[in-house]
Amino acid sequence: MSETRAHVFVSGKVQGVYYRANTRDTAREKNVSGWVRNLDDGRVEAVFEGDEDAVEEMVEWCHEGSPRAEVENVEVEWEEATDEFDGFEIRY
Repeated sequence: MSETRAHVFVSGKVQGVYYRANTRDTAREKNVSGWVRNLDDGRVEAVFEGDEDAVEEMVEWCHEGSPRAEVENVEVEWEEATDEFDGFEIRY
């Protein structure tokens, strides 16, 4: 099983629409670790780490996000997996 890490920045109407909570729940369902948080500039930032297929599914999920979100752009930086996370959390 090949592991990878994606550092993601999502812009659009992604704050105040349960984007972080839905991201956490979806990542946990897919057994992906990492975190998600709001940025001061209105974007959402997330790090996904785990099985390559599951991480790619999370990146694809970010293009739609929560039901009330209006995603305009998703930037992804692919990185080496670090195995530093235990589960998936919302950061504040």
